[in-house]
Amino acid sequence: MTAPTTTYSGVIPPVVTPLTADGELDRASLERVVGHLLDGGVSGLFALGSSGETAYLTPGQQDEVIKVITSAAAGQVPVLVGAIETTTNRAVERARAAAALGADAVVATAPFYTRTHATEIDRHFRDIAAAVDLPLLAYDVPVCVHTKLDPELLLPLAADGVLAGIKDSSGDDGSFRRLAIAARDLPGFSVLTGHELVVDAMMLGGADGSVPGLGNVDPHGYVRLHEAAVRGDWAAATAEQDRLVGLFEIVTAAAPGTSSATAAGLGAFKTALMLRGVIATNVMSPPMRRLDAAETVKIAAYLDRAGLSRV
Repeated sequence: MTAPTTTYSGVIPPVVTPLTADGELDRASLERVVGHLLDGGVSGLFALGSSGETAYLTPGQQDEVIKVITSAAAGQVPVLVGAIETTTNRAVERARAAAALGADAVVATAPFYTRTHATEIDRHFRDIAAAVDLPLLAYDVPVCVHTKLDPELLLPLAADGVLAGIKDSSGDDGSFRRLAIAARDLPGFSVLTGHELVVDAMMLGGADGSVPGLGNVDPHGYVRLHEAAVRGDWAAATAEQDRLVGLFEIVTAAAPGTSSATAAGLGAFKTALMLRGVIATNVMSPPMRRLDAAETVKIAAYLDRAGLSRV
């Protein structure tokens, strides 16, 4: 494959939000996360996504996250900021706050909690785009918002210049492939996969890049995978992906029946970053719990197996 011509490509991790022991934003740790990701060669940062615990943070905390990440990034890579809210007016308010605080682009889901029709989802994205003078990307995450963003909805929005791209975390690989094929006629529209276990396959199918939560733990690995795919070295891309699939087993460390899938996954990412010396604690937003000492030992073993250093 050739190098992408879209605005957003490469590896754009959804940045975790480190917390102090008393549950406040750990600014120093967040700065280290940004430095860790930039050192790994990422091409963008996604603040206030699912891996950033955006749904758990207050508006004031969200603002502080944006300030720290944009300051630490210092223009080296674009900072995409989630404006993930239940309804349009709330999303517009968060998008405007992100713009005022230095975001380079905004990411929004479909509306949720309320029952929503496809025509209303279309209007939702159009209204957000009209309200903020920044590129808008859609975030397809039906496991959280209970609505699937099908190509038939996204493509007219892209053709009309409403959407600059999509982060697809739907797990619907058939829908993703149909979108990637159709997006070939929309060279300014970025197709990004959030399916971190099959980035090599998604790149082969036409993805411009990835937004992997596990990229917080091993950004270098995902960048190597992306670069191998761009130069058409699929054997190297597959080998890197296979290693990352093994590393992703950290999400199984939480004792069964004690945590949601969200808490188990994010808790594993934070625990791995703590073990790697990037963040100070693996504290989670309530009602989620932090992983304990026994679970931390399991994660350390997976890091060792993946060849990642730890302190």
